[in-house]
Amino acid sequence: MGNATASAGSLAARIVRRLRQEGFAAWLVGGCVRDLLLGREPADYDVATSAPPANVAGLFPPAETVGAHFGVVLVREGPAEVEVATFRADHAYRDGRRPERVELVADPREDVLRRDFTINALMMDPDSGEVLDFVGGRADLAGGLIRAVGDPEARFEEDHLRMLRAIRFAARLGFVIETAAMKAIATLRDRIHRVAAERVRDELGRILTEGGARRGFELLDRSGLLAEVLPEVAAMKGVAQPPEFHPEGDVWTHTLLMLEMLGGPTLTLAWGVLLHDVGKPPTFRVAERIRFDGHVEMGVTMAARILARLRCSTDDIRQVEALVANHLRFKDVTRMRESTLKRFLRMDRFAEHLELHRLDCLASHRMLGNYHYLKAQLEAMPVDVLRPPRLLTGHDLIAAGYRPGPAFQRMLEAVETAQLEGRIATREQALALVEEEFGRTG
Repeated sequence: MGNATASAGSLAARIVRRLRQEGFAAWLVGGCVRDLLLGREPADYDVATSAPPANVAGLFPPAETVGAHFGVVLVREGPAEVEVATFRADHAYRDGRRPERVELVADPREDVLRRDFTINALMMDPDSGEVLDFVGGRADLAGGLIRAVGDPEARFEEDHLRMLRAIRFAARLGFVIETAAMKAIATLRDRIHRVAAERVRDELGRILTEGGARRGFELLDRSGLLAEVLPEVAAMKGVAQPPEFHPEGDVWTHTLLMLEMLGGPTLTLAWGVLLHDVGKPPTFRVAERIRFDGHVEMGVTMAARILARLRCSTDDIRQVEALVANHLRFKDVTRMRESTLKRFLRMDRFAEHLELHRLDCLASHRMLGNYHYLKAQLEAMPVDVLRPPRLLTGHDLIAAGYRPGPAFQRMLEAVETAQLEGRIATREQALALVEEEFGRTG
């Protein structure tokens, strides 16, 4: 991403220069200006200009008009791409996402006044570094403040997703959400149900992976949005745990501690951390001690339901299900049979399972013995020991006279188990084992 981003920055600067040479106003705008002023590498670059879309497309062939209604043209050069948008004023948001009508304008001030937060409403000359600031965005950057442009309720009514975006920016940047904006989120929080699940999913994913995940979820909770978008996670608050295993406190505290330690996680690991104990609130009971019987199985079902509700991909759902399903198995690794341990170690994306276990331990009893044991096992086992070539296939069984059927899977698993435990090493030994355990061919 670094090379593409750098080339996008260079392309954006050249676009601004060319537009200005043609007599149009042009500036870098939005998140890239915010990040440049904060000394961060922008994820992407946008340009705002007084040039009509047709002029932009004509100057930068083969540019693509991606939002004719909104005056947006996409300029590409190799891996780099820059969105170039004509200054506009928005009118009458009716669906909580997009304006029904936009008006292309010549004044950059009008363009800025339609934007969400002051820190995203700055314009910059890429050559001189001059900044246009009509809304006090530079002061808010310096003060670490997320403040809406104009009336916060009006901004959030225009696009309800902005409530989640405010929390994401506050979490990622370590900023504070201005009081009026936080009150507006609390007031309008139920509007989030009008937002498409995919847009909510993407914002939650960014809160989980862009940095400051713990702070993000604390702000979601404080604003009331957590109970709206993830009521199953909000239910973790106040659910006590056995102090001998969880001296840190309730399920919510444990989960927040794990989120705090996430460092550049994959999306599935982050969701796995958030949801690994989601089955505890509904399975909580007190017998001789606090118990969560069946919480893993319940958690797998709940995690799948939550992620399906958010329109996550099938692959992501399966991986998070696996993370939740296997997180308690780590306590038994030193007692596993050799074959069971090897199968455990070769689970798909095992590094995510191992990292979830490490965070789980650090956020509770802090005993990392099993983590270090597994690390040592992985380092000591060559790939051909962990995943040896198969000694038998179904075709071999047929050739040996066995009829295809459900028993084939059991036969092949028995062979692999013996192979992983070092009891057999040849095809002949494998066939002999099948005959011994499952009978002769008939």
